[in-house]
Amino acid sequence: MSKLFPLVLVSLLSFGTLSAQRFAYVNTDLILERMDDYTKAQEELNKMTEVWRGEVNTRRAGIEAMYRDFQNDRVLLTKEQEELRIKEIETKEEELKNFQQSVFGFEGLLFQKRQELVKPVQDRVFNAIQELAKDRGYDFIFDQANSTTLLYVNPENDRTEDVLKRLGVTK
Repeated sequence: MSKLFPLVLVSLLSFGTLSAQRFAYVNTDLILERMDDYTKAQEELNKMTEVWRGEVNTRRAGIEAMYRDFQNDRVLLTKEQEELRIKEIETKEEELKNFQQSVFGFEGLLFQKRQELVKPVQDRVFNAIQELAKDRGYDFIFDQANSTTLLYVNPENDRTEDVLKRLGVTK
């Protein structure tokens, strides 16, 4: 019996600690949608993306035109001229591939611009959530927006509006 008592005591203390933890959730997608800074950043990113896509399409069209011209002229070309034209087309294709990688690839211009424009807004949201958790004594705050593990949430625990208030966003 004396060996069982410490085990029961530890179990009861652990259960008391677990049940005393406070949980809440927020919807960061909703928060970001309602922030003008985020909306403006997204609009700017979309404009830049369209410009870069236009550049890719223009370059691709140029390569396709070069290839069509090559196909049309092929019977008239010497072996050396044919090889030279193929090399030109391959060089343009490689340049296009490098351009796409430098803009849309991992840590490309789009990624860098997103970091510059969106990350500060996301950091403000994260800081507001942290402050809310500390001020209200929450042990965990989950994000409903991107979580597939939240199978049920009680609306009483939604603190999205509280975070928006901390950020000064009213809509």
